[in-house]
Amino acid sequence: MIYLGVLGFGTMVGGYISRTLKSKFSKYSHVGLQSGLSGKEVAEQMLDYYNIHDVQVVQGQGTLTDHYNPKTKTVTLSPDVFNGRHVSAAAVAAHECGHAVQHDTDYPMLQMRSSLVPLVNVASKALSVLMMVAFMMINTFPQLMLITIIAFAMTSLFALVTLPVEFNASSRALNWLDETGVAQGEEYDDAKDALKWAALTYVAAALSSLLMLAYLIFQYSSRRR
Repeated sequence: MIYLGVLGFGTMVGGYISRTLKSKFSKYSHVGLQSGLSGKEVAEQMLDYYNIHDVQVVQGQGTLTDHYNPKTKTVTLSPDVFNGRHVSAAAVAAHECGHAVQHDTDYPMLQMRSSLVPLVNVASKALSVLMMVAFMMINTFPQLMLITIIAFAMTSLFALVTLPVEFNASSRALNWLDETGVAQGEEYDDAKDALKWAALTYVAAALSSLLMLAYLIFQYSSRRR
């Protein structure tokens, strides 16, 4: 019952933030930029501003699939962001370039997150099986629950480390948008609001992960008594 409560709470909060984020981005995609720049042009200008010339800006697929890949040094923007000449496109493009700036300046938290990726990938794959088996065998093989807790702790750590990385990228993006005048007045306020809700999705994910980790530890401890 507790498990369902924790899962339900996380799903409810995450769902609300996700819906609000989509609503905000849809709203601000109808607010044009006075500068008239597309997301691609915003990204290229920000990279040039920070003297980063070895990062490519390319068009990806889907919606809200924008990301920066430190291995390939590529900023991938979804079609609407890549071609869009509105506040949402500028905010997202600048945010992803914020990650590129982090990479270029050896931002410690980004380095830590990157180092955790291989371990988290293994832990995530293992958890899909462990979560089911561990509860069924907790009395006969309690060590399996402990392994599950360790694996989940890795994903929780990754979620926590992601928070400063995302907030810092947004801060860099907003500072650049303000300093260069790419987003001015209400445009800047709208961009700030959009990135705030984007960051909250990571906060919700971290909170859900920590709640589930606490529940697993509680279950393991209570069965060991």
